[in-house]
Amino acid sequence: QVQLVESGGRLVQAGGSLRLSCVASGRDFSSYSMGWFRQAPGSEREFVEGMSWMGGTRYYNSSLKNRFIASRDNAKNMVYLRMSNLSPEDTAVYYCGATKSPSLSRKTIEYWGKGTLVTVSS
Repeated sequence: QVQLVESGGRLVQAGGSLRLSCVASGRDFSSYSMGWFRQAPGSEREFVEGMSWMGGTRYYNSSLKNRFIASRDNAKNMVYLRMSNLSPEDTAVYYCGATKSPSLSRKTIEYWGKGTLVTVSS
């Protein structure tokens, strides 16, 4: 069992940057691949960025044009999402998720956090 708690979401102006954090509790955190997802009102949950359990493999959403970069610190049970050049279209609830599946996607995530809201004003 893994519990995930996201933080760092807030109101930010367009063009700005923000770093989200996700703290994990439970056993064997370092054995899980971790991903960030987001969900805007009326939309499906969308994959943003993720990495394998040791961080050696990066999974990313090419449509985000490398504006979002995920990282992890297994010693601290932390996962981060650095977001830059934000636009109003990035407004969403951002979730972190954990999976032991070799495939990292919305359908393979085993544990979800409750999310943190990012609002980008124009």
